[in-house]
Amino acid sequence: MRTIRAAAAVTLAIAIAAGVTGCGGGSSASGGSNDSPKTLTYWASNQGPSIEADKKILTPELKKFEEQTGIKVKLEVVPWADLLNRILAATTSGQGPDVLNIGNTWSASLQATGALLPWSKENFDAIGGRDRFVDSAVASAGAEGQDPSAVPLYSLAYALYYNKKSFAEAGIEKPPATWDELVADGKKLSKNGKWGLGAEGANLSNNIHQTFVLGQQHGADFFDADGKPTFTSDGAVAAVKQYIDFMAKDKIIAPGNAEYAQNQSLTDFAKGKTAMVLWQAAASTFASQGMKPEDWGAAPVPVASGTPGAGKNVNSMVAGINMAVFKNTKNVDGAKKFVKFMTSDAEQKLLNKTYGSIPPVKTAQADEAFSAPDLAVLRDTLAKSAAPLPQVPNESQFETAVGTAVKELWADAAAGRPVTTESVKARLEKAQQTMQQ
Repeated sequence: MRTIRAAAAVTLAIAIAAGVTGCGGGSSASGGSNDSPKTLTYWASNQGPSIEADKKILTPELKKFEEQTGIKVKLEVVPWADLLNRILAATTSGQGPDVLNIGNTWSASLQATGALLPWSKENFDAIGGRDRFVDSAVASAGAEGQDPSAVPLYSLAYALYYNKKSFAEAGIEKPPATWDELVADGKKLSKNGKWGLGAEGANLSNNIHQTFVLGQQHGADFFDADGKPTFTSDGAVAAVKQYIDFMAKDKIIAPGNAEYAQNQSLTDFAKGKTAMVLWQAAASTFASQGMKPEDWGAAPVPVASGTPGAGKNVNSMVAGINMAVFKNTKNVDGAKKFVKFMTSDAEQKLLNKTYGSIPPVKTAQADEAFSAPDLAVLRDTLAKSAAPLPQVPNESQFETAVGTAVKELWADAAAGRPVTTESVKARLEKAQQTMQQ
């Protein structure tokens, strides 16, 4: 899961980085140089329940790489709340890590800075070939028609996680398949200090992910074919209102969730305070908080009617983590060796199994470990009913502008202020104006 602070300097940072040749650093077609062949700096994203957990997971694997190649990797696990701003600062200064993780939704935005190594056929061949990777994962690694700006590392999708004990106590026999069923079940579950559904109202990325999917179901993309924002379309407004209404109208989300931004909804779920949550690969977090696999279940995210699929039955964005290389690395060959190591079948199986994600490498994805019921939901969602967020250069600005508008609407709902079609449209119109400045 990704969380992003509002980044007021995103537009300026991208504009500066795109116009400064120094941020690329290298003169060769592959970028970078090989002046420091024995060390690499790696910014990893926080994938596990804590920074320390990630260090424990990754350190032994980095040691394996050092033993195999003689190249030492200096690891820093960067919280999602800081990662995008750290990367943008690095693209403008030229002082960044050799290798880093990025949220796949940032791919086109960071690609536009020119600071990342393009994954040409030659570079893909150096790590075993582009055809090793699932097509949808590569498609979310940069703008269409350009060499990807990164390589898929972990693939993710959203699922509806539900607490089996809470459902049994409420007399609910199966997870909801439609939004009407979710609301009806949520009302049965929202009593005696407990709530039907959890949310992260102050988490800008999560706001975008949920409203994007609902937008797809309402026939809205948030951008037109020319990449211009269409935040105030009827479908976009209806999608955002539907999401906020879970708290404002349906009363199945606790008002306090408006302030959540650090996975508190998962803690509430693990403690039995909420019965359902929409999340990406939550298994490791549930385990860290004392839940057993038999305590919870996973089902496809609901749709308005019918079954998940394409078009208006999209029920997840194509989520995932990509691995990028800064063009100004002093060890481009070592960086590519490290990417090859991290995307090898062995590491893909081990790391994705540990994090509860799905390997974007085809041969690793076929492993029996990824046939568990919850992972099968994620795998099938990615294959059949997930859509990528808009691959536009200002996607990160979109997350900030619209994510903040949704955050403000959550605050209105929590405070008991009316959330109407008009108030939703006004917030989105303000976000659109911010994007167009």
